[in-house]
Amino acid sequence: MTNSLLTFIHKPIYEKRIDVLSNLIVEHLKSGDNILDIGCGFGMLGKAVLSHDKCPDGVVYRGVEKARRGGEQIEVIEHKVGPLPFSDKEFDVVILADVLHHEQHEEFLLSEAVRVTRRILIIKDHKPEGLLSFWRICFLDWAANNPHDVECLYRYHTRAEWRQLFSSHNLIPVVEKISIDLYPPVFNLLFGKQLQYFVVLQRTNDAEKGATAVGGVAAQLS
Repeated sequence: MTNSLLTFIHKPIYEKRIDVLSNLIVEHLKSGDNILDIGCGFGMLGKAVLSHDKCPDGVVYRGVEKARRGGEQIEVIEHKVGPLPFSDKEFDVVILADVLHHEQHEEFLLSEAVRVTRRILIIKDHKPEGLLSFWRICFLDWAANNPHDVECLYRYHTRAEWRQLFSSHNLIPVVEKISIDLYPPVFNLLFGKQLQYFVVLQRTNDAEKGATAVGGVAAQLS
């Protein structure tokens, strides 16, 4: 009964989240991009990106999950443990949307995401900022994932900790959003805005090459 109620309440919130994230992601795609969504769930984000009116032509979007749930909206590859079953730089874009804070071996998964991406890595996650922010994220995390039996580690990085993690993997933010209107208005006041974090990353060397070409890398803060 509790899971059914949580699913019912969460549905419009989840749909708004998918809409906002797909809007953010398509801005960074190019024609013919090969995309991997790690921890894609049912693939709803992938479906929204592919059907978006700004999605470039020829985009291929695949997902990887520890176990298929059934009813996936995109092609999903099942992979439980160990290195990702892909070649180095096999994908133009790799996405980790609210995945890293669930991962026991976060550093390893991030290094694998870096290994298989050719151009950019997109991360959407949380950051505790503001009054009772940690507990607000904990409740949100539990309510969203309990119906799907997804383990919650209740481990969330501050912005400084995210930056340190990226640096340790030779990544640099080229676009960073530190506040996102991710949910319907009332819910967004409690669980959106500064609790949400979106960043587009490049390898340090790649970003430096781009900076030389255009006269500097500017992180977009909003």
